[in-house]
Amino acid sequence: MKRVLSGVQPTGDIHIGNYVGAMMHFVELQQDHECYFCIVDLHALTVPQDPEELRNKTYELAGIYLAIGLDPEKSTIFVQSQVSAHAELAWLLSCMAYFGELSRMTQFKDKSKGKENVSVGLFTYPVLMAADILLYQADYVPVGNDQKQHLELTRDLAERFNNRFGETFVLPEPLIADVGARIMSLTDPTKKMSKSDADENGRINLLDSPDVVKKKIMRAITDSESVIRYDPENKPGVSNLLSLYSVMSGLSIPDLEKKYEGCGYGILKKDLVDVVNEKLKAIQDMYYGFSRGELEMILRKGREKAEAVAEKTLHDVKSKMGLVMF
Repeated sequence: MKRVLSGVQPTGDIHIGNYVGAMMHFVELQQDHECYFCIVDLHALTVPQDPEELRNKTYELAGIYLAIGLDPEKSTIFVQSQVSAHAELAWLLSCMAYFGELSRMTQFKDKSKGKENVSVGLFTYPVLMAADILLYQADYVPVGNDQKQHLELTRDLAERFNNRFGETFVLPEPLIADVGARIMSLTDPTKKMSKSDADENGRINLLDSPDVVKKKIMRAITDSESVIRYDPENKPGVSNLLSLYSVMSGLSIPDLEKKYEGCGYGILKKDLVDVVNEKLKAIQDMYYGFSRGELEMILRKGREKAEAVAEKTLHDVKSKMGLVMF
């Protein structure tokens, strides 16, 4: 059975774009793979965080993982900072990473642009990501296009280590979902739906109430043509609504075009509100059914399972690098 590793930062609000683009596929992957799903709180620290909010968001994300269908009997669900091997391997790999290759990381350039003070953690973020993946000898890593460069660095570091110290790490492959990978902003359908968007109306969060979902969808940008047709280039707003409808309902876009032929945008939006709220109700009912104590118990078991694998890899790495082990 092949191993899969993926992680989500406990920052901002998890929205439908996150769910459709990545997290929905986690549920499918756990059926046929040995999966490790991490709450990457150490990555969140590359920018300032409010401690209490970070702690609460960590529990919230754990609950969402379970509410969308991740099964702790099938998948290992844990908090990154609770497995110290992540930080330790990140340091060891940092000593093998080159300043030049980290300087070329596109995300670092984008996130540091125009800032006077940038944390070293933001610069070395890709090395910590490499450590996350390599600790578990992951065969596959679900990534978006914005993370492909980081996965390439992970492979480079693994290969460099293997060449210098002998076969140690599996070289991971990217796993990129074909369907529903891009849900766009409701207020600017030329941009991807984002946690960091200052306009909260641009995204539908998984924990939004039915009234909030209705307000956001009914205000979603469309166009003046009043024809329901999938055409992302010329009708990005309507096409985005059709994409969201398709993923949430299981109906194909051609079927939706046929269903709403001759109808106005208001009818499409009204029906989409019902479809989205029905899907979110199932997730929210499950989410609010967990107590913090239950979440801690699941995360504790996940940590124990993750540690057993991570420590074995870390011990092998330290031994091969010449560190004293006893």
